[in-house]
Amino acid sequence: MRILPLTFYIPTIQGLWKNFIHRETIYPFYASFKVTSRCHFDCPFCNIKKDRTLDISTDEIKIILDNLSRSPVLMTSFEGGEPLLRKDIGELLQYARKCKFYLLFTTSVRNILDYPMEEYANYIDFLHISIDEGHDNLEIFDLLSDLVKLPTQVSVQTVVTEDTVSALDEKVEQCYRKGANIVVIPAAPMDGAEHCFPDVNVLEKKIRYLRKRYADTIHTPMGYFKAYQKHKCSSASIIIAPDGYLYYPCHILETKGPDLKTTDLKEWLVSKEACKGRERMKKCSRNCGWYQYYSINSYTSPWQGIKSLKPMLLQNKKDI
Repeated sequence: MRILPLTFYIPTIQGLWKNFIHRETIYPFYASFKVTSRCHFDCPFCNIKKDRTLDISTDEIKIILDNLSRSPVLMTSFEGGEPLLRKDIGELLQYARKCKFYLLFTTSVRNILDYPMEEYANYIDFLHISIDEGHDNLEIFDLLSDLVKLPTQVSVQTVVTEDTVSALDEKVEQCYRKGANIVVIPAAPMDGAEHCFPDVNVLEKKIRYLRKRYADTIHTPMGYFKAYQKHKCSSASIIIAPDGYLYYPCHILETKGPDLKTTDLKEWLVSKEACKGRERMKKCSRNCGWYQYYSINSYTSPWQGIKSLKPMLLQNKKDI
């Protein structure tokens, strides 16, 4: 794992401290940036097809990355849609590498090795390959032995539905054997998509079993399940729409806040509008189980954070 210059961590530490003092998650430290709404797939559990928008320009993406770089955000994730569909993705990766955060990159393309991933991986801190039945791309598991050789940390990201919990054993075993990690994400119910959310108790039991059987492979924090049981999501994670607007308080409610191409994120987060958004999140009774909002606080706890990050820090190459 890359060590950033010490000064890069200061805004995050300050943000976490202010959150603690105010007993409110004002400042996020994780940002999911949906850099495009274009996608190869039509997953039943996803609703991005509802809101297809034109890609914003390269320069506009860079403005938003600079905005995030001024904020307490310590991890930014390029997502979509499919970010590899942007012709400027190489340029954007190089630019993001110089920003004051770690970069996570999520892709689900079947022909991933047709892209210059050897080059791209030099700019990516954490590469997530999204593989599941919804994407109909399970054959990518056959490529893991090659993908883990890339100069970055590689994880499989798999979305689990009520019908695919039993398939987790084989997926985790393949990751363990081939030296990849895996993050298990329940298919949260979204407006305009099929309801595929699994039985949380069954999924928790399955993950506990697999964590014991395949040590240091799964980095889904068990804090996710505690948060779900307590109906406690968090604004410590934010999502940026493909048009550059901030979903706030969350993506599931589909309410948007400011345009981050023109509004400073750090300043806006202390505004009355942002405060009202966080109050709405606190009062929300939906309990959607969206992974980012329910797992994120696990990383503010040193013990939980270490347990969750350990598989990435100790990525083993066990191909047999």
